[in-house]
Parts: sequence; structure tokens; C-alpha cells
Amino acid sequence: MEQDWGGLLGLRVLAENEDRFARVSIANTGLPTGHQAPSEAFIQWRAFSQIIPEFPMGFILQRATVRELTEDEVAAYDAPFPDETYKTAARMFPVLVPISPNDPAAEPNRRAWAALMQWQKPFLTCFPDQDPVTRGADAVFQKLVPGAKNAPHQTLAGEGHFLQEDVGEQWARATVALIRANPA
Repeated sequence: MEQDWGGLLGLRVLAENEDRFARVSIANTGLPTGHQAPSEAFIQWRAFSQIIPEFPMGFILQRATVRELTEDEVAAYDAPFPDETYKTAARMFPVLVPISPNDPAAEPNRRAWAALMQWQKPFLTCFPDQDPVTRGADAVFQKLVPGAKNAPHQTLAGEGHFLQEDVGEQWARATVALIRANPA
């Protein structure tokens, strides 16, 4: 299961270690090579991550979910970050995403795509329809990854970027069904 940054990192791991994986389930992720313009929402997110004086982790999660998180849930997202020095990696993630073909991360992502375009094992996409950053990326994977053909892909209606907070059980059930239908 790969979602958001897990996909950006995990899909490269998958491509470089194909023999270690029997099937894949992804959500709200991509593997940009800098050849396609990023969404306006991503450009805004990237700028926000660099200019806001305090990086409000719980608030960010709340803004990217559909359901209202409880105060305790927001506090739990804030808890691992006692002050701004602990948030450096989270702030840097957006600038590590290649937005031009000559970006240092673009070539490794192109190599990963080359491997994924040969991937014959089951490949499931479960993307929500309300994510302004990754909307439409599922169709790219479905078109280019051979293992995605005939998979029971799901578009999760009315859900935001952090689907684990909105419909985590639904994604988990779809992934378990994929595993059961395609035992290793």
C-alpha cells in the first residue's frame, strides 16, 4: 500500500526491487518526471510549505480531509513536532518533487516509470475524486502499468487527500480483496 509520499518513495523502491512485491495498491500519489506541469494546488502547497512561519501539521491534515478531525486527532498530528525544528523534513518534501525534467529526482523517476510500464503483477488504484493535487493520476497508472489492466480500481467519491482519515477502511478492504484474489 502506497499513499502520498509513500508512493513517491515506494514506487521507486518497487521498480528497483520488483522481485520483492507480488501486488501493489496505491492512493493519492504519483511519480512525476517533470515533463507534465504540476497542478496549481501542488504549486500552492509547495509555496506554502516554504513561506509559512509556523508549519501547522494538524491544521494541514484537517484541510486535506473531508471529515472533521477531533481536537485530539489534530493534536496527535502535532505531537511528534514539539517545535519548528522538527518539521524541516515535512517542509522539504514538496521541494523534492521534480517539476522540471532536469530536476535531480526526475531521472530516477523516469527509470521507475520504465520498470512500471513493464509491471505485470496486480496493480490497484484507489484515488478519491476530491484531491486537487493528485486528481487524475490514477488514470495515468491505469493506462501505463500493464498490471493495472482489469484491476478493480476505485474512485472514492467525495474524499480528500488523506483518504486514510476519510475512507481508510474502504481502501483497506479493496487492498485485502486484491491480496485474496492474487495470492503470492
